[in-house]
Amino acid sequence: MCRWLAYAGTPVLLDTVLYKPVHSLIDQSLHARMGVETTNGDGFGVGWYTTEDDTPAVFRDTGPAWSNRNLREIADHVRSPLFFAHIRASTGTPVQQTNCHPFRHGRWMWMHNGGITDFHRIRRDLALAVDPELFLDLEGSTDSEMMFYLALTFGLEQDPPGAVARMVGMVERTGHEHGVEFPLQMTVAVTDGEQVWAFRHSSQGASRSLYYSTQVEALRALHPDIEFLQEVSDETRLIVSEPLGDLPGAWNEVPESSYGVVRPGGDTLLSFAPQPV
Repeated sequence: MCRWLAYAGTPVLLDTVLYKPVHSLIDQSLHARMGVETTNGDGFGVGWYTTEDDTPAVFRDTGPAWSNRNLREIADHVRSPLFFAHIRASTGTPVQQTNCHPFRHGRWMWMHNGGITDFHRIRRDLALAVDPELFLDLEGSTDSEMMFYLALTFGLEQDPPGAVARMVGMVERTGHEHGVEFPLQMTVAVTDGEQVWAFRHSSQGASRSLYYSTQVEALRALHPDIEFLQEVSDETRLIVSEPLGDLPGAWNEVPESSYGVVRPGGDTLLSFAPQPV
C-alpha cells in the first residue's frame, strides 16, 4: 500500500512537514508503522499550489523518497498553503512516473492508499465507464488513477462527495459482478486548491489508517512551547495516513466510512456511503 499527507493552512516550506517531524513522511517511506508494508519505495510525488496560480505543480519520480536529492531541494525552497505528498508501495502495477501520485487534472489533485481487489479482472469494465473525453488523459495503469477519472466522470468538479460515492458504488458493483467479495479498500484525498476532501472507506469495513490534526488553537494550549504552532493560523490542518509524531492530543482517527472537508471558515466530518450508478 502507500502513505500520504495533505496540508492546508498557513504557507510553509514543504520541508517543514515532509522532513522535520519525528515520524515524517520521509521517515515513513522507510519505517511505516501502520501500513501493510514497512517500506514504501516504489516512487513518490508532491503536488502544491501557490497564491499566483490555481493549477498545481506536480513533481513525481520512481525512486524512493528517502534518497531523492531533487525532492530535498524542492522541499527546502517551495512554500505553499496547500500541498499533497505521497509515497508509493506498488500493489502490482509497474513502477513508473505515470503511476506515481498525486494525479492531476486541471486544478484538481487526487491521491489514494489502498486498492481495487482483482483490478486486472475488472479494469476493462471500469475503463469503459470513464467519459470518452476524459479517457484520453489517462496516462498510467493504476487503479488509483482509474478511480480519479471515474470520479471526474461522475461529477467531481460539481459535487466531490457525491462523485466519490458514485465512483465507489460503480467499483463495488462491478467487482461483485465478477465475483469479488470485497472489491475496494481506500483512503483518498482530493482537492481543487481551495478545499480538501478526505475519504476513508472499504468494502469490508476495515479501512487503512487515516488521521487528522487537532485544531491549532487547542494544540497551542496543550503545547505552548512548540514554535510551529505559534507560526500557523488556527485553520491550519493536516490529514495523514499515520501520525507524524507522538505529540499528545495532536492526532485524531478518521472514523470508518466517513469523509472530512477542510476549508476556510470551518471543517466538517460526515458519514460516507457508496451510491448506486
